[in-house]
Amino acid sequence: MQRPQLEHIIRAAAGITGADRFVIIGSQALLGQFPDSPAELLVSIEADLFTLRSPEDASLIDGSIGEASPFHQTFGYYAHGVGEETAVLPDGWKERLVEIHNENTGGSTGLCIEVHDLAVSKLVAGREKDLSFVAGLLRHRLATLELVRDRLETTRITQDQREICIARLERLAKSDQNRG
Repeated sequence: MQRPQLEHIIRAAAGITGADRFVIIGSQALLGQFPDSPAELLVSIEADLFTLRSPEDASLIDGSIGEASPFHQTFGYYAHGVGEETAVLPDGWKERLVEIHNENTGGSTGLCIEVHDLAVSKLVAGREKDLSFVAGLLRHRLATLELVRDRLETTRITQDQREICIARLERLAKSDQNRG
């Protein structure tokens, strides 16, 4: 997904829900901070988002512009309406949101998770695709090891989970160094 496609999703979600602010929490949140991100980090055709207005908006989004919808069939990408609790994020993440607000969003605003907060959420999720995404962030120097580690310290997870995430992060960073 490219930045214009995410802007289209924001505009469409606003038209469907009547809300004017959406938080983008999945990998496509990268497009807020880095509109011209490397292609390997933009392979997903789905944008995970929620409104700040009502949890019920997630169902409207899924039903209208979600997977297998006419929107998806027409454009080749789609939105996934989620809840705020979907991603595990560090304390203070709301203060670091990166705004997308322009003509292409139709006056609505996309609030994208900052890249280091995004990396933390991916490390906590721990799926192979999430870890590959974090490895790409580090490889392309879009995120720094030190700041991701610092953010993990302010994430509300158990100490065991934190140690697992730090080990994942160290492994990814070491793997990246061995490539170079």
